[in-house]
Amino acid sequence: MKNQDIPERLLNDQHMDSLSSFRMYQHTLDRTIDTHWHQFYELALVLSGTGIHSINGAPLRMGRGHVFLLTPADFHRIDPDPGQTLRLYNLIFTERMISDKLAGHLFERSNAYHCEYGQEEFTEAEREFERILSESAEWREHGDIIVQGCIERLLVDLSRSCPPSEKEEAVLPVHPSIRKALVYLQHHFRSPLLLEDVARLAGLSANYFSESFAKQTGLTFQAYVRDMRLQFAKSLVSATDLPITEICYASGFNTLAYFERAFKTRYRVSPGNLRRLEADLAGTVGV
Repeated sequence: MKNQDIPERLLNDQHMDSLSSFRMYQHTLDRTIDTHWHQFYELALVLSGTGIHSINGAPLRMGRGHVFLLTPADFHRIDPDPGQTLRLYNLIFTERMISDKLAGHLFERSNAYHCEYGQEEFTEAEREFERILSESAEWREHGDIIVQGCIERLLVDLSRSCPPSEKEEAVLPVHPSIRKALVYLQHHFRSPLLLEDVARLAGLSANYFSESFAKQTGLTFQAYVRDMRLQFAKSLVSATDLPITEICYASGFNTLAYFERAFKTRYRVSPGNLRRLEADLAGTVGV
């Protein structure tokens, strides 16, 4: 089912105060949460209920024990099953709550984290979420250190429980400086990006970064960013009714003409025609 409205982007200052890098919620959902994306990270554990969780346009079953991690590059939608109420712990946080070393490990993979815990893993995760909730309810000395420890343990456990795909395992090792740049690009590809700025973030000169990036990824910096934006745009075309112009700018492109030309070159069909073809196919399947 497509989202009929323009997807909302949830911002840090709307959901966290200026002095905090995280916020903990207990959600009870008995209606659809329309397609949206965040400026922050979101980590959730389903306590009860069943439904469909669509991440970047891909529908996945969700129920007790399911856990997922979303980055600022992901968009998602939640549809509780008819007659079902989903209960979940929901933690949002900024990149300041993750060490560089852990971020580099977590986000080497391109797919979103979504898996189902067994009872032992579920109990351990529930305990960590409850500790974060307790620390959030009343300020105590060094509470931020405790919360960061809980978050990092939750993320490490999630990484262990969601093995990478065969394609991701086959990726050759990447130099730490390039890995740091790739993690940054994965979460900021929709923003304006200059090679010089990302090279500086990686601690390399622009020329050396450009050469190393191309050698290790097989693509130039510009081509890599363009392909990430196109993949995101294609998911939005398929999963939402967002106008093509809005998709163009939401995906990080500056001009509609360039976006449509690049999209057609990559996918052999324009964004509008792809949407029409998929709608026709869905209508045929439904007959």
